[in-house]
Amino acid sequence: MAPPPETDFSLVLGGPLYQLWRRAHVANDALGLVRTRLVVIVAIAWVPLLVLSVLEGQAVGGPVAVPFLKDAEAQARFLVALPLLVAAELVVHQRMRLVVQQFLDRKLIPDAELPRFDAAIASAFRLRNSVAAELILVGIVYVFGVMGLWRYYIALAGTATWYATPAAGRMALSTTGRWYAFVSLPLFQFLLIRWYYRILIWTRFLWQVSRIELSLIPTHPDRLGGLGVLSNIAYAYTPLAVAHGALVAGPIANRIFYLGASLTDFQAEAAFIVLFVMVLVFGPFLVFVSPLAAAKRTGLREYGTLAERYVREFDVKWLRGGAPPDEPLIGSGDIQSLADLGNSFEFVKTMRLAPVTRDAVLRLVAATVAPIVPLFLTMMSLEDLVRKLLGLVF
Repeated sequence: MAPPPETDFSLVLGGPLYQLWRRAHVANDALGLVRTRLVVIVAIAWVPLLVLSVLEGQAVGGPVAVPFLKDAEAQARFLVALPLLVAAELVVHQRMRLVVQQFLDRKLIPDAELPRFDAAIASAFRLRNSVAAELILVGIVYVFGVMGLWRYYIALAGTATWYATPAAGRMALSTTGRWYAFVSLPLFQFLLIRWYYRILIWTRFLWQVSRIELSLIPTHPDRLGGLGVLSNIAYAYTPLAVAHGALVAGPIANRIFYLGASLTDFQAEAAFIVLFVMVLVFGPFLVFVSPLAAAKRTGLREYGTLAERYVREFDVKWLRGGAPPDEPLIGSGDIQSLADLGNSFEFVKTMRLAPVTRDAVLRLVAATVAPIVPLFLTMMSLEDLVRKLLGLVF
């Protein structure tokens, strides 16, 4: 199938799961019907857990220490993070779909480099649509995610929960736990690492573009040679950032409520998830450091030479008697031209080396830590928490 036109560039509209959504009529060509998909996902991942835990008497009480509806980790994963992973697809698609066209509209790609640019697009689409890739992701989920990482490092080992109880040195899964371990959890983990795979494709695409001899303009007002359009994509990852914050907040809450831990015990985990999200979102943009640095060096040299020539002629004309006696200084365009040249040179001097803005970083940090903030109520009253938050803002 031929790749869609550049204006429809998307890392989301493709792959076996996307085709399955379309055939099931829970997604259209533009990735609409997101509410329907959310209902379907929750119906598969969360509702059976509720029903089975009720049947086993482990929904709100029973013989276990951690009932299902009191398991903060499970609720954060399936009622917060999972819907956000699905909703983020539409947000990212809508923001990213015009990016490729912007490369062309801004003349960033010289005509001679268009074949390489088209090849990078085609390569990204092949990886996005790969059936083998998603099958490998499924294998990773079941081999490493369920049987390895979750069972030995994340689950509340030694504590009787709605999904498993300690027995003979191991965790014995309940009926609810089997659905959790082999359906709900793999579904969530697949959607999560599928996002990582997409970001890997995005990083590879940007790296291939950065190897092209881009036509960057050092004096562009965005101070990125014309690549400033990439900065706006970061905001599209806000739902993904909140989802990652919820993934950390859930396990922390369980350990505070059931194992007697304190929120201060998890400063490293909170810092790590913030750093991880920053690398995930802004890391791909770092491939442009080299071309932007080269454009800045070239701009400083060329515009420095131009400025030197202009100010010398200005000096000779107005300070060394070079101007005709009858030429008035007031109203002369030379002064304005000198100021304009100074502004252009300032744009070059302040060029950034990556399309990363302070506002985008702060917004994503806030989105990531937002699910963790309510846990401060385990250490202080709501009034004190609000007062501290207002103090940080104002």
